[in-house]
Amino acid sequence: MVNLPATMTVPRIRVLPANRAPANPAGDYVLYWMVANRRVGWNFALQHAVQTASRLGKPLLVLEALRSDYPYASDRLHRFILQGMADNAHRLQGKCVTYYPYVERAPGEGKGLIETLGSRACTVVTDLYPGFFLPRMVAAAARRLHVSLEQVDSCGILPLAEAGGAFPLAHSFRRHLHKHIRPHLRTLPAADPLARVSLPNLASLPDGLGSRYPVATAELLRADPRVIGALPIDHHVGAVDEQGGTSAASVALERFLRNGLGRYDEDRNHPDAAGGSGLSPWLHFGHLSAHEVVRRVLDHEGWEESQLADKATGAREGWWGLSAPAQAFLDQIITWRELGFHAAYYDPAYASYEALPAWARATLEKHASDRRTHLYGMQQLASGQTHDRVWNAAQRQLVEEGRVHNYLRMLWGKKILEWTAHPRQALEVMTELNDRYALDGRDPNSASGISWVLGKYDRPWGPERDVFGTVRYMSSENTMRKVKMARYLDRWAPER
Repeated sequence: MVNLPATMTVPRIRVLPANRAPANPAGDYVLYWMVANRRVGWNFALQHAVQTASRLGKPLLVLEALRSDYPYASDRLHRFILQGMADNAHRLQGKCVTYYPYVERAPGEGKGLIETLGSRACTVVTDLYPGFFLPRMVAAAARRLHVSLEQVDSCGILPLAEAGGAFPLAHSFRRHLHKHIRPHLRTLPAADPLARVSLPNLASLPDGLGSRYPVATAELLRADPRVIGALPIDHHVGAVDEQGGTSAASVALERFLRNGLGRYDEDRNHPDAAGGSGLSPWLHFGHLSAHEVVRRVLDHEGWEESQLADKATGAREGWWGLSAPAQAFLDQIITWRELGFHAAYYDPAYASYEALPAWARATLEKHASDRRTHLYGMQQLASGQTHDRVWNAAQRQLVEEGRVHNYLRMLWGKKILEWTAHPRQALEVMTELNDRYALDGRDPNSASGISWVLGKYDRPWGPERDVFGTVRYMSSENTMRKVKMARYLDRWAPER
């Protein structure tokens, strides 16, 4: 048994029991069930599993599985995830763990896999992820397992269990962050939790496991189109050029630090400048850690903790003591991203119409019967066939690239509210289009962005308007005047 350095210890606030079953020290291995943090480094969950296996003197088995029946399963999403699995397989070669990549070839084919592996495990460790279908999946597994299951929170800088509740506004959450974030900036996950660690080799897996749940083939992990084409998923939503996996994420992060961070505050809202970080797909699929991104930005700025302001005001600027571009970026990746994760953690209905603030629902309902100048069906919207050139451009980028420019995503949602018969329908349409086509969809952060369109995390705005009431209004005409987008429009919605 190897004693791990103190820095390897995961903060207890990030480790939460998912069931009441006991651990089994006589088991054959510790099982890490990788469901959200699909990466080898900067991962508190893997770090905790390594720590547990080391303490018990047991082998570590890492299971990364991919279902075929998750909502919106498609060539686009499958390919991105599979590329991440191939990356993990490569990074874990020669390490003191056994990596087990499994991909369902038919709906329900993987049923029983967790229980089978859990039957010989000392304990099971998995990721805490509060969004999409993952909480229900993990809860169901927790009920069926006869051994302890622990969830580990690696979602963001502030542990989800620390706040005690969700926040109605970004300002209130930001103020809380300023008061409580300091110790969590000192306890980041290890860049490589397997460095200088020696664990026993796993002698064998449960009998019959390989035949019933075969390890994913090399062709499948390479995301061979012919192999993906045989899987029971949506083949109408095609793969995009963006590559999944930690290696691709690292390239994107380096590119942003080198070329984008210095002008982030000035360029991020201009589609022609392409000034966003572009990191959200890898953050969503867990190929990239928000902890690593924050650490790299702080290092890039030569930051020291003494630069933090003494008083927690909740202001967007000034508290970090950094350059304006770096402060603007940290506000996005910490305040706004983690605001959505806290909402999802404390309210399972976080993405519903009922989760909107009372004032927003009241004003939207008051104007629900207002006349709409245009009404579009799902097919017209999905194909970007409206009268609005700016909106069409954003939608076509979403369908073809799997992303929408961040500023235009707000306008995109506002116009859907204007063009659907009821605000509840608008929420359904936004969610459907976003979750089906966006690489970063199905995420607490994207759900909070959609809810913002309908008034969440915002305040009433005057004057009161048809359809919108006092929910913030945006127009394509004003957007074209405010932001630089001529080249963007020529690419995505050229004039005939």
